[in-house]
Amino acid sequence: MKLSFLLLPAYALFLILFTVFSYLYLDKNLIFLANFYTGFSTTNRILVSLLFFLLVVIFFFFYYFFLRQIKKGSIKLKNVVLLTCLILFFSYPAMLSYDIFNYVTTAKVAFTYHENPYIIKPNELTGDKNLLFTRASNKTALYGPSWIIATGIPNLLGGGNFIVTLFSQKLLVLVFYLCTSFLILKITKSPLYSAIFSLNPLVIIETLVSGHNDIFMMFFALLSLFLISQRKLGGGLFSGFISIFVKYSTLFLVPVLIEVFVNRYRKKEINWGKIYYHSALLMFAIFLLSFFREMYPWYAIWFLIFVSIVPNRRILTYTGLGFSFGLLLSYIPYMYSGDYFGNSLIAKNILIFLPVIVVLVLELKGRPWLRKFS
Repeated sequence: MKLSFLLLPAYALFLILFTVFSYLYLDKNLIFLANFYTGFSTTNRILVSLLFFLLVVIFFFFYYFFLRQIKKGSIKLKNVVLLTCLILFFSYPAMLSYDIFNYVTTAKVAFTYHENPYIIKPNELTGDKNLLFTRASNKTALYGPSWIIATGIPNLLGGGNFIVTLFSQKLLVLVFYLCTSFLILKITKSPLYSAIFSLNPLVIIETLVSGHNDIFMMFFALLSLFLISQRKLGGGLFSGFISIFVKYSTLFLVPVLIEVFVNRYRKKEINWGKIYYHSALLMFAIFLLSFFREMYPWYAIWFLIFVSIVPNRRILTYTGLGFSFGLLLSYIPYMYSGDYFGNSLIAKNILIFLPVIVVLVLELKGRPWLRKFS
């Protein structure tokens, strides 16, 4: 029996198990889902840590096999992407991060209470039930106006119902995940290149499970460059501004835009392969700089989106693969210990960088893992 025939059903079952696993981390203060709270993740830390490690490893095995099958043409990328979205949409979004609660509550400040979220803190809304489970409620809006405006859509769709609003927020992120996958496909004309990004387990977990806004920011960054390459300057600049005013990280792409405009002014032909490569390097640089503050796993999306467009740059591709694996493993010390400090912090940093070192050593020894896909 062909592997391609078994792969999708096995993957669907795996995603269902991952979705069920995510609810082991249900917040006990989330009164809207109180009937589903078990406390299992806090009373069985060793077990859930091992299970998470196993799930991550299996996710990367699926990633490897899907890349092979998509390269052969045995499986269509859209089928895998749509299946992933359909199942993981129902996963618990605060399994690994509470950021989505912050998105929902900040939007509530702006669009329900009609207050300025850059002045009014969520914890000033005395008696609001969202404060029971929202982290960083003692801070004003942490993100730029582009994102605040976008979160008005889930707030409107939710109609005051928290659960509907929460999953509307996930739906917003899911839509931009699909748009990003399609845009990479349009730029590269290669389902394989799009799959390198779209099926990366880190991208899937941090986007379709945790619902981080980085996919929103990076979609508009990539759209900006694409529109400029199509000589749609106005749309390109507008998209660039939307991206920058999410969390300002894509300001690092300004040198690339300057490079493009200088070449245009001098009437030189623009090598867009190099433009995307330089974009990957610049976003990788700011990703590395985040280590001096705190390197969150979802930050890797910043450079992975460009790496998928230039996979022939093998060292960068393997580095992205190593970080993808290591950053997901970096959740395990907290799962095991329940704190972010001391030995947990040391273990976290080791887990982040060790896979990168291993992958690069294997490459230097002439054992590249992804050369067959490039």
